[in-house]
Amino acid sequence: MNMPIHSEILKSEERIRPYIRRTPFISSASFAELIDTEVWFKLESLQITGSFKARGAVNKLLSLSNDKRENGVISASTGNHGAAVAYGAQQLDIQCTIYVPKDTSSTKLENMNLYGAEIEHFGNDCIDCEKKARDVSNKTGKTYISPYNDPYVIAGQGTVGVEIEDQGDKLDVLILSIGGGGLISGIASYLKSTWPDIHVIGCSPKNSAVMIHSMEAGKILDIESKPTLSDGTAGGVEKDSITFPICCEMIDESVMVTEKEIRKAMILYMKHEHQLLEGAAGVAVAAMLQKKQNLKEKKVGVVICGGNFNLNTLKGLL
Repeated sequence: MNMPIHSEILKSEERIRPYIRRTPFISSASFAELIDTEVWFKLESLQITGSFKARGAVNKLLSLSNDKRENGVISASTGNHGAAVAYGAQQLDIQCTIYVPKDTSSTKLENMNLYGAEIEHFGNDCIDCEKKARDVSNKTGKTYISPYNDPYVIAGQGTVGVEIEDQGDKLDVLILSIGGGGLISGIASYLKSTWPDIHVIGCSPKNSAVMIHSMEAGKILDIESKPTLSDGTAGGVEKDSITFPICCEMIDESVMVTEKEIRKAMILYMKHEHQLLEGAAGVAVAAMLQKKQNLKEKKVGVVICGGNFNLNTLKGLL
């Protein structure tokens, strides 16, 4: 990434601190009994805008020169990154435009609109939106804010790892969902530099596991995604994404879960933890449940990456 990631994450943590929340890192008695091991949840579902994305977006926006801020920014998102960019842009008085797939959930659109973003609908997949947003960026000079393919975004997401280190003792296992790979790249890079023996499990829905299949193939693949409850991780990965080699290096084990497993995990979490979580976070809980036989007598951390949830989807779950 052409920057020392550990030190850059620490700088990012200090830089973004006035704009984001320090989220809870809590132990779960219910899941400890269910898994027969010590379980801790990092609640990025309680982050500003309802997901971890605020960290990376704000960090990138703060890195821009005054001239670039005055010219405005552009991005692409299925929802959470768009809301994060909109929030950061509002805080820094920057005009922003977000390209979203045509089937983006109404809840996430409302979240983006809340912070004053200009919304443009394009294509059926986030990778289509990313290509369109980059094209418009090149033509207008507006800075493109990638959801994951940017060192400042990765470093911002890595600040979750700084908090985890500060809030608890060493973890044996960390479980995170994978979309474009920004979150797991940042957190795993930081925690492995601090706790070298930590076992990092990256997980995705079977219906959209582009990064996992790409890692298995040794190159970024262009694979069509099927509908999934985990809309926050759905879609393709840019062919030149800097997250790909980081994921290949940092992820020790990958897990794919079915829609049935995601649904079951979400219901169990809401029942026992009395908190809402979105499908992308449900993927991580589902992966923990799938691997529970291998997790006994280990200290396990699970990142609950977001809590933005469509009430109609919740009704369908229940």
